[in-house]
Amino acid sequence: MVRLGTEDLFVDQLLHLPRPGEENVLAFYEHRLGAVFTNPRLMLIPLDDHLVHRGDGVFEALRYEHEAVYQLDAHLDRLMRSCQAIDLTPPVGKSELDELVRAVCLAGGQPEGNVLIFCGRGPGGFSLDVRECPQASLYIVAKRMLRKPESFWEQGVTAVRTHIPAKQGWMSQIKSVNYLPNVLMKKDAQEQGADFPLCFDNEGFLAEGSTENAVLVDQHGIFVVPELKNALTGTTLARAMRLLRPYISVATRPVPEEELSSCQELILLGTSIDAVSVVRYNTTLIGAGRPGPVSQRLRQLLLADREAHAQPLRPTPTL
Repeated sequence: MVRLGTEDLFVDQLLHLPRPGEENVLAFYEHRLGAVFTNPRLMLIPLDDHLVHRGDGVFEALRYEHEAVYQLDAHLDRLMRSCQAIDLTPPVGKSELDELVRAVCLAGGQPEGNVLIFCGRGPGGFSLDVRECPQASLYIVAKRMLRKPESFWEQGVTAVRTHIPAKQGWMSQIKSVNYLPNVLMKKDAQEQGADFPLCFDNEGFLAEGSTENAVLVDQHGIFVVPELKNALTGTTLARAMRLLRPYISVATRPVPEEELSSCQELILLGTSIDAVSVVRYNTTLIGAGRPGPVSQRLRQLLLADREAHAQPLRPTPTL
């Protein structure tokens, strides 16, 4: 028979029960408590938060290095757009959220890491009715950055067509916490023996990866971005397009799957991978079967851009 617990038992168990992955959590913020904590065993989300049981919320994932966070404004702007799209009012404004993100990163005590922001409908019940949630929730987590070896970029990666279809319509434009299709895409790729999945819309055009944008260099040497009708515009993609325009023609158009086998380069873009070449798609080698020059140059441009424009976590001293 299950025992009836007490508050003391709850706290004791919480503090002493091993927690998978706790070694990677540096610090977190919970808006209801209004404080930053560094013990990962205290990191909990109320079960009745619609974020949990309905996927009713949005999120962003960023990286910071050398105590400076990259593209913070772009990520916060997209978070606010996602909130607006689902008619969710965050409990704080953009400027306060900016300060909270920096505070959580600094509290983690490491010069580099990843930081995730989650904004949900909030706790209050288990139905579909948003009126039972009096205030939106906000959680911010800083975690260790698990760096990839340089061979990841030197050798390139493999990709396959996933059996999971692309998200449709306006839902694909919202960075919601409902990532079940993305999880199944990644699982599908792994079961097919590939590193990354690529999904396609119902017309057969390239959409995106599970958490990455996919672009290509076509037979004419043009940097082609798929028409993002059923894919989220990544912050890395938007930055990459601006960085590349002085060096290569950039175009946006629908990309049928058959074009992938004849393109010069197929490139994945994302916050955690920058730019990496796909050297094999399904069973077909891309280009020469090794990372291409545009992918390599783009990664160097992104690295230099991050070093030059990342925003310091600590306030700049005034003289």
